[in-house]
Amino acid sequence: MHKIDNKCLNHSWLEKAFKHTTLFFALLVFAVLSAILISLIVGSWDSISKFSLAFLWTNDWDPVQENYGALVPIIGTLISAGIALLIAVPISFGIATFLTELSPEWLKRPIGTAVEMLAAIPSIIYGMWGLFVFVPLFQEYIQPYLIECLGDLPFVGLLFAGAPFGIGLFTAGLVLGIMIIPFIASVMRDVFSVVPPMLKESAYGLGSTTWEVVWKVILPYTKTGVIGSIMLGLGRALGETMAVTFVIGNAFQLPDSIFAPSTSIASAIANEFNEAGGLQKSALMELGLILFLITTIVLAAARLLVMRMTKHEGRK
Repeated sequence: MHKIDNKCLNHSWLEKAFKHTTLFFALLVFAVLSAILISLIVGSWDSISKFSLAFLWTNDWDPVQENYGALVPIIGTLISAGIALLIAVPISFGIATFLTELSPEWLKRPIGTAVEMLAAIPSIIYGMWGLFVFVPLFQEYIQPYLIECLGDLPFVGLLFAGAPFGIGLFTAGLVLGIMIIPFIASVMRDVFSVVPPMLKESAYGLGSTTWEVVWKVILPYTKTGVIGSIMLGLGRALGETMAVTFVIGNAFQLPDSIFAPSTSIASAIANEFNEAGGLQKSALMELGLILFLITTIVLAAARLLVMRMTKHEGRK
């Protein structure tokens, strides 16, 4: 009896220890997030006190006069990340669809390995490739052709105006798009592969094409994972530093087209933080706080979108 009681006590103690340990790790996430948020607020307090909300829509960045505004970095961050998603999501969707539905068995592993290798390449390598290989080609061939063909179109032409610098928002978005393709494609491939084969075989048996199976069976079944993969890529694009710094132009000026040089929040911090002091350092910290809030808002919006889609699905 004593041995049984001691064994039960040991199991009870281990169960409680395991429960409290996992609870500690779960709460540690909130503690880290809170610590980051508090440190950003404390570090940027001087800038917040001086510029208040006007910091968000002011486009000045003058360290000599100590006038700072976040409008240009915010716009540069959002435009470059948007271009990256427009490029990466369709390509990633095509890769994931091919690997799960169309690829022969002997080709799946080489392509999957190649996609994973792209994810392992350091971001600075992408930046160097973009600057020394892609920018000259884009400046000499691609950008002049796009300006000539699309620059005269109404409304759309405004996006493709300007001189062919090579560097700029579109170049940064393209490099970012190539960077986030392996992350989005890998997650999409994994969630596509968990769809029960019976659902797909039933659709094929009713005469559905591959596109109809993907659009009407696979995507509805995996919508949460697909949105999660896109948010993963968007988070990587919003916070990328070195690759963007190489090719975006690092100019604190409002862009008049997607080819114009500009800057992003991450590249502005990387370029100036090491030599900054006083109010300039506080303004850079506030840029970091804004980037933190942008990613939080994007994540919250994604969660709300998934909840709304699930709710409407339940009503059907």
